[in-house]
Order: sequence, then structure tokens, then C-alpha cells
Amino acid sequence: MGETKYIFVTGGVSSSLGKGIIAASLAKLLQARGFRTTIQKLDPYINVDPGTLNPYEHGECYVTEDGAETDLDLGHYERFLNVNTSQANNVTTGRIYQSVIEKERRGEFLGKTVQVVPHITNEIKERVQILGKSGDFDIVITEIGGTVGDIESLPYIEAVRQLKWELGDENALVIHLTLVPYLAAAGELKTKPTQHSVKTLMESGIKADILVCRTEHELSDDIRRKLAIFCNVRQEAVIQSIDASTIYDVPNLMLEEGLDTVVLKKLNLPDDTTPNLEHWNNFLDRHKNPKSEITIGLIGKYVELQDSYKSILEAFIHAGAENEVKVNVESIHSEFINENTIKNKIAHLDGILVAPGFGERGIEGKIDAVRYARENNIPFFGICLGMQMAVIEFARNVLQLKNANSAEMDPETKHPVIDIMEEQKSVTHKGGTMRLGAWACDLSEGSKVREIYGQNTINERHRHRYEYNNKYQPELEKAGLKSTGINPETGLVEIVELEDHPWFIGVQYHPEYKSTVATPHPLFIAFIKAALEYSTLKKNAKVTQSN
Repeated sequence: MGETKYIFVTGGVSSSLGKGIIAASLAKLLQARGFRTTIQKLDPYINVDPGTLNPYEHGECYVTEDGAETDLDLGHYERFLNVNTSQANNVTTGRIYQSVIEKERRGEFLGKTVQVVPHITNEIKERVQILGKSGDFDIVITEIGGTVGDIESLPYIEAVRQLKWELGDENALVIHLTLVPYLAAAGELKTKPTQHSVKTLMESGIKADILVCRTEHELSDDIRRKLAIFCNVRQEAVIQSIDASTIYDVPNLMLEEGLDTVVLKKLNLPDDTTPNLEHWNNFLDRHKNPKSEITIGLIGKYVELQDSYKSILEAFIHAGAENEVKVNVESIHSEFINENTIKNKIAHLDGILVAPGFGERGIEGKIDAVRYARENNIPFFGICLGMQMAVIEFARNVLQLKNANSAEMDPETKHPVIDIMEEQKSVTHKGGTMRLGAWACDLSEGSKVREIYGQNTINERHRHRYEYNNKYQPELEKAGLKSTGINPETGLVEIVELEDHPWFIGVQYHPEYKSTVATPHPLFIAFIKAALEYSTLKKNAKVTQSN
């Protein structure tokens, strides 16, 4: 294929309509036809990246192989396409302005007055085309964050207008995702919000080529015709996106609507193949037709917003399908776990995952949850801070180091079993300064993780500042908390396992970031399998008791 094609996805009427899922679903269909496809996200906020944002503000921060802290939509892109993203796949207004200001300081604009147009828009256009000019992709889909009409989005919309003009109609198109609400009082769907949204887009000089309409009810032919006439698109380019039981249904729904066919026609690309979704549909079949059911407790401190743990929740879906198990996730706020409440909140669970996080709020509840899992042989999985809580709990209650803690929570602790790295002590800027991205880890022979991964060395993604303190490693190992994963470059402990426990593993990295539909993460697969075995044992024990 010759010149790279560009697809821009904009949104209107309301946020949270699912631009990321539509972009990922279209990319999946195009990939399944043999086109090399990638997706990038342009975020209008002024933060340089979401790394310093509270999860309540923006959901989880997703980390790529190259260590970029990015928007959670990049997680959807990777889970759908099974292709790694990078720093180039997420651009923010903060990064754009930072780059332009640095160029101005270096004198690169030759004394010119630096303005939004052309300097900011030129920078945006350059960032959009980085992936296309790499030669690795036939099609680049660019999702524009926010909604049309937002002040913050205006430079991006103007950059898209210019790119459409420069690239030509056969090399670029705009998909506008909008809402067609159902008014119960009137008993009908209303198209006026979509008409106004498209009008706002046209005021910026952009004509939508395709409309994707989020709706709770089927769009009739009359409504499609009305939208086509008043929004100046062909009727076959009015695509219905109806509510689905799972986001993984959306590629098939878009296939039924012919979204990929309309896109290929408008980009003058061959439409002579059928998307190969065999593996995808096998996954969907296992996901929707489980043979068993288990309940996992997700112990966290941001559980009010499910997007805070999006990658973990999706990894449960992937691993559940692999095991043909429905995984019910109970989100349990660690602040409300204590000696009085723990049995009611945890005793019924088939597995416990203690989630990542930062700061001291809720950590004592996480430690109590770890202890309960350890003492009652419940399958336990600790991720990042969850792994650190497992080390602290073991040090306190097995080694009897009563004041053991993390230097993050208590800088004056006498036993900092979790401590800050020496090179981190001089860090003053918080953004982008943690241990980030993929790091190697050597797995110990005979360990559970070596058996699970089936290989000697792995590479997993990190996002943390504090580490297992190797000073305490001999004592911890002697008492039974084995260090079974070591970073070969730094000697830092990446994985701990508990001897004489059915399944007790803590990892310093974030395995959830690498779980996809095509390749569910082996640790999640093994954890769900262990939880299923534990559930079966409990049921058998109850039957025996009743007899």
C-alpha cells in the first residue's frame, strides 16, 4: 500500500460516548482485513501527561512499553489490536505547548511571533503524522478527546481541518460520534442534538464524512434518512452504535453496520476481503458461555470509579474467558476494612487482589486483607502497592517487626521493608520520574511464577517509585516469603511468593497492562484458575459437612 491514510474520530453532544471503543473497534475490523492499523489519542488537557492526575480525575494511567504515562484509552487500543502503543500514540495540549515553547526558547522561529495558528497547529499536525511517516502503518486512526465546541479542543479541530485539506479527501476522513437520545415523555428518539453537533463541527470548517450515533434504541430508516439530509452525509454513512452487553461486542456490531466498508470506500481502499474475526469470536463465545462462576475481591482505594482499575477489570475478563469462568468482581474500599469488618467483607471470596495505588490512605485495610488471605489460604494476588503491602504484612506479623512499613507511608519507620531508591531521593519533579516502562525480570528455577510464565526471563511494565528493601531479603526469605523474580540490572526484587500457600504471589510491576483479548496475561489466567479450584474445594467441603 502507498500513502498512509488518516481517520479522525471526533465527539459531540456528550462526553463518555465511547470514542475510544469505536476507534478500537474500527481499527480491529481494518486490522482483521489485513491493513496495518494503529490508533492515537489527542487529549486537550494542559497536563503534560496523565501521570500526575488522581485516578478520580481521569481514571487509570496506562503505561506503555517505552515508559509513557498515557490515557486509559490506549489500554483499549492494545487490548483490541494486540499491538504495542508508545509515546507517539498519546499527545496532550501540555506536551504540545511545552514543545513549542522550548523551540521558541531555542530561537527556532527566527524572531516570529509565536501563535496558536500556525505554530501550535503545526506542532499538532507533526505529532499526528509521526506514526504515519514511520512506514509501519497503512492506516492511522486519531481520536480527538473532549467534545466539539470545547475551547480546549479548538486547536486540534483546526489542525484536523488543515490536514484534511493538505492530505486530500481520499487520504483523510472524519468520523463524528454523537448522541441520539430517547425521550421517554415523547416516546421517540431525537436527532436535534446530533444536528447541532454537526453544525458546530461545520462552523470550524470540517464536514463529517461518517456519523456514528450512540443510541439506546434502534435507528429507523426514517431517522437515518433525516440525519443524512440534515447532517450532509450519505445514508449508508449513518452508523448506529447501540448499547451492548460488553465492549467486545462492538467490532461485530460495527461490522453489521458496515462501518469498515464505508471507510474503505471513502479512502479508496480495496474492499475485497472479509474481516477474520475467528479468534475474537471464540473469545466472545467463551466469555458469554462460562461453565463456572467465581467471586474475586478487588481491594483498592479508588473503587468508586471503576475506570481507576480498568486494565485489571479487563484482564479478569480475558483470563475468565480463557478458563471458561465468569469472574464476578467485588470492589471493596480498603479504608473500610478492619478487624471488625474483614470477615464479612472477605470470607466469602474465592480470591483476593490487592490493587495498586499511592499514598497512605487505606493501606492498613490492604494489610489486613493480605493477612486474611495468607492465614486462610485464599488465593492472593498483589500488584505494585499490593505486593508491597504483602511484604509489610509478612514483616509485621511473621517476622514480628511491629513497626515495619514503607518509607512512602512513614518516613521515620524503624523497619522500612519498602524504601525509596537512592536515585529517587533527589527527585523534585513528580511527572515522568518514576520507574516506568518495560524492565527485565529473571525468574527463579522451581518457582510458581517460572511455571506460570514458562520461561526464564520476562519483561513487564512498571510505574512506581518505592522498592522492596533488599536489606530485609534474607530474613523474609528464611521465614518463607521467597523472592522469585529479580531485575538483572538493579538486583531489585520484582516478585514474592509465599511458601506453603496454595497461591500467594505479589509483583512489583503491572501485569494487567499487557493482557489482551488475543494474549490474556498468564498470571491472571493462573490466579483465576487457582480461585476456581479454591471455590470448588469450598463447595465440596460444604457438601461433605451437610452430609
